[in-house]
Amino acid sequence: MQVSFILIFGIIMYNSEKNEKEILAYWDEHKCFEKSVSGRPADNPYDFYDGPPFATGLPHYGHIVASLMKDVVPRFWTMRGKRVERKWGWDCHGLPIENIIEQELDLKSKREIEEYGVGKFNEACRATVLKYADEWKKTIHRMGRWVDMEHDYKTMDISFMESVWWVFKELWDKKLIYKGHKAMHICPRCVTPLSNFEVTQGYKDIKDISVTVKFKLKSGFKKIKTKGDVFLLAWTTTPWTLPGNVLLAVGEEIKYVLVKTAGDVEENLILAKDRLEAVMKDKKYEILSAMNGADLVGLEYEPLFPYFKNTPNAFRIVSGAFVTTQDGTGVVHIAPAFGEDDYQVGIREKIPLVQHVTMEGRFIAEVADFAGKEVKPKDDPTVMDVEILKWLAARHQVFDKAKFEHSYPHCWRCDTPLLNYATASWFVKVTELKDQLLKNNEAIQWVPEHIKYGRFGLWLEGSRDWAISRNRYWGTPLPVWECRTEKCNNFTAVGSVEELEKLTGKKVVDLHKHKIDGLIIKCDECGGDMKRIPEVLDCWFESGSMPYGQMHYPFENKAKFEAGFPAEFIAEGQDQTRGWFYTLHVLATALTSGRHPSIPVKKSGPAFKNVIVNGIVLAEDGKKMSKRLKNYPEPEIILEKYGADAMRYYLLTSPVMEAEALNFTEAGVRETYNKLVNTIWNVLEFYKMFTPETGGGDGLSDNELDKWILAKLQILITEVTIGVESYKLVSASRPILDFITELSQWYVRRSRDRFKGTDKKDAFAAVQTLHQVLLTLSKVMAPFTPFIAEKIYMEVGGKKESVHLEDWPEADEKISDLQIIKNMDVVRKIVEMGLALRSEQGIKVRQPLKELVVAGVKLSDGLARIIAEELNVKEVVFAESAAAGDKWKTKEEGELAVSLDVEITEELKKEGLARELVRTINQIRKEQKLTPMDIVSIFWQSDDAAIKDVIATFNGMLKDAVKAKDFMEKEKDGMQECAVRDGKIKLLLV
Repeated sequence: MQVSFILIFGIIMYNSEKNEKEILAYWDEHKCFEKSVSGRPADNPYDFYDGPPFATGLPHYGHIVASLMKDVVPRFWTMRGKRVERKWGWDCHGLPIENIIEQELDLKSKREIEEYGVGKFNEACRATVLKYADEWKKTIHRMGRWVDMEHDYKTMDISFMESVWWVFKELWDKKLIYKGHKAMHICPRCVTPLSNFEVTQGYKDIKDISVTVKFKLKSGFKKIKTKGDVFLLAWTTTPWTLPGNVLLAVGEEIKYVLVKTAGDVEENLILAKDRLEAVMKDKKYEILSAMNGADLVGLEYEPLFPYFKNTPNAFRIVSGAFVTTQDGTGVVHIAPAFGEDDYQVGIREKIPLVQHVTMEGRFIAEVADFAGKEVKPKDDPTVMDVEILKWLAARHQVFDKAKFEHSYPHCWRCDTPLLNYATASWFVKVTELKDQLLKNNEAIQWVPEHIKYGRFGLWLEGSRDWAISRNRYWGTPLPVWECRTEKCNNFTAVGSVEELEKLTGKKVVDLHKHKIDGLIIKCDECGGDMKRIPEVLDCWFESGSMPYGQMHYPFENKAKFEAGFPAEFIAEGQDQTRGWFYTLHVLATALTSGRHPSIPVKKSGPAFKNVIVNGIVLAEDGKKMSKRLKNYPEPEIILEKYGADAMRYYLLTSPVMEAEALNFTEAGVRETYNKLVNTIWNVLEFYKMFTPETGGGDGLSDNELDKWILAKLQILITEVTIGVESYKLVSASRPILDFITELSQWYVRRSRDRFKGTDKKDAFAAVQTLHQVLLTLSKVMAPFTPFIAEKIYMEVGGKKESVHLEDWPEADEKISDLQIIKNMDVVRKIVEMGLALRSEQGIKVRQPLKELVVAGVKLSDGLARIIAEELNVKEVVFAESAAAGDKWKTKEEGELAVSLDVEITEELKKEGLARELVRTINQIRKEQKLTPMDIVSIFWQSDDAAIKDVIATFNGMLKDAVKAKDFMEKEKDGMQECAVRDGKIKLLLV
């Protein structure tokens, strides 16, 4: 009789912090990143655009997610032989920096900035831009991202800004730039308009005050047959716009009614019939007459406020196709300076623009009762609405008021409520490009796919002209000079530093506003002086110009840029579908369109071919991560505890890689560390125990476990390759953990006896197989978990300086044995069914059983041995049908049936007790931190006859199983009492 015992040693914990820092130092010392780039041919480029972050704040999980995608894909394509240059960039311009400086200098308005000095203000911005650059470098380096941060580009560099000017000039020459006066959202605090995609980033649900106002009709309406005044009811959620009212709009086809209210105050009111019940609510009234909206058009009413009562063509009822009866009263108050519909009606009706609010969001002097007051203060947005309401109520012009909750846009930089404000701006004619934008989108692979026609595609379909000018200071100046000579309306655009120097006769070393605003150009039409217009470019225009700016195209690197355009890959968060992705797409489409494209291409195209869109990382409770609330662990703490590999893999396999939200949990990272990093480390440690003992044989194996794991390895290579090539990082990364789990829990566990067995050839084959698996696996894991991949590669004797300098493995069809995989799946199903039968009968696996009968399949002797060992049965028999009889328990699944002999003889009981003893002794070995190589002497003592009998019977086998030199029945001091089955034994390991 032979008994097989499995010795399970303690888990060795991988020290991520120590090992990863050592590997970082190794990479730096050996310049592995630089070699991974220079080692690939320059004529085989893979261009990748890296959207630059601001360095005015510390990196957070959202930045880490984006950086992770930008590291995995380039690492993969480098191993595929591509030259992937990765140049870091910094976003330097715009309101985020300006807001910081305003706070630091206690500057509360544009006027105060200009009094302080634009030059000093801009230089303060320049000095603050890279405030946290060192912290960024530290975090990016620690997480293992390879990117050149020493030769970075900055959007404030003259080379970058010059390329931005070139882009602008190209659009100017294509007549895609114009100056217009439109209703746009402005930030009163920043005193500048925002583009439509900026506006979408700052909507919040807020409570405003809505008011229904009474507008008194003048006489002259024949259908009104009633005594007393008649009022039109109009509803608005922006009472502060009422002083600028000049028109009322109705729907010509809408049915309206004249009603008379009953009670203490009788009034004659006109409103839409469909809104009657909602507006009148609990009021008593009678309907006097009905009419169409067309009947009301042309009637005049008295101004609500006196400030602009002499406005020509004003205070009339007009038609409006936008008027509905979904809410309000069916009568819309029109203030043309606020809102696109209002603005267009004002133009149609030839009303002079009444702009009763300044760009700073304050009432002008003509609004005498409220002059200088903010219309929408950030700290109390409804305070002015309340004052307007009180003013109207005192004059009996308020019919009703209520709290109104709605989604309202706020400045995405400073969080101030925006105003929809008619103002002048410079625009890109995006609407003229819309058809081509949609067509070019067809050439892009979006991951996830629904973004293509969903969030991004729908945004393109609704494209409006892009307002690109900002009334600010720290940014790339609009390169437009305007003739100031009376009656000369000439503009000229400048597209380069050289051109500006020629036109002005001055040396130019900096393109910022305070450096060039004094430069004069002579007008080529009238000979007068031309000065630069005061605005700077929207920083999103800079973002869309990033491909050209980072390479100073077309002034430098012309051939190199054109060889790699469009980019193979970009990646950012979902919000960039209306930000960076959009601006890249618009400018690339503009530059590649027309008879003479600015970039030499055969046809118009996008800026990028493939894009991964990530979601947002939330706190564990689903709320936004907040430093104030401390509702998430800081990234550096997670990196210190579990290492970058665990964090990387946790994020890579999460919904955040598929544009979904992720509720970040430390437990999730810890689980990844345990299941992936620590598991593969323990497999490596197991391998290292046996490498010195190998010898003999040729490494070729007929063992079915070896064939199976090598076949699984080929499938892994294929799955990961397809996943990354299709830019689906979740699909690419998840199979790695599945493979490691099977490698550890099935292959290594099932092969332990082979590694330490007496058959040297079989042992060598097992070690060689595991070596091949670990070496190949290190290459497959390299883009995803670069540290542990490097560690494995070094430990198993990789030939190159780094695994990241290796070529990507190719699946070997010769060992892609699908049949062995199918057979092993059957083996595992049989084991699963057999274990279920044991569990149902309450029989532990350590208790040997006699026989298992398998019906429905025939497997090899080697696979039968695996089943027998897993289920701890003496024999596995393949038969045509399940076994019958009282001692047999059967389970069926489909065509497969297993029958287990559950009768336990005395001899089997002894074997089971022997296994219990082995488990107990090995637990003590683990507690004493003994290594698998430690040989011990074991003293035992028991009064249980069954235990004594088992030890006498299996003494030699017990010694072998637990690495014992002696196994003596002798009581000594310090013995540990242990429960074994129904008996007790005292043990001492020395």
